Amino acid sequence: MQPGNPGQDPYGQQPNQDPTAPQPPAAPYGQQPTSGQPYGQQDPYAAPQAPYGQQPTSGQPYGQQPPYQDPYGQQQPQYGGAPTYPNAGYPQAAGQNNTLGLVSMILGIASIPLLCCFYLGIPVGIAAVVTGYLARQKVAQGQANNAGQAKAGLICGAVGVGLGILLIILLVVAQVTLPGQS
Repeated sequence: MQPGNPGQDPYGQQPNQDPTAPQPPAAPYGQQPTSGQPYGQQDPYAAPQAPYGQQPTSGQPYGQQPPYQDPYGQQQPQYGGAPTYPNAGYPQAAGQNNTLGLVSMILGIASIPLLCCFYLGIPVGIAAVVTGYLARQKVAQGQANNAGQAKAGLICGAVGVGLGILLIILLVVAQVTLPGQS
């Protein structure tokens, strides 16, 4: 207790009172409540508020909630199944067959460095040309859609075969001319 104010505690606490007795609302920082509200006046234009934990009645029968309204005016999705996407994560059942174009491109690219390994580039290049030709036919028929891979395999395979034949010709010419000079 403070000596100047005989009924108040200096720390803002009330003296011991009956806890079951109704108490007036406390005003913050020494202000007096104005309209029965503890923290100022209620807005006269605001919608009436229901007590905490209760639903506003607003003309709805007891136990029923009013329908949800989006505050932004967007249309809510209808309940039902999730949206589906065609062939999401599944292989195509009766679609494109792009295997020949891919194989042709792999063989065509591999045929060029394989020329150094005992002329393996020539048969691999021939296989690339054949599969590239077949893949281009499938693209023309609409059964495949990888015309670029088929063309790359066809060109690389032809380059591999051409370089292999050129290498054989150069080796034969070198073998014929070198031993005859000795």
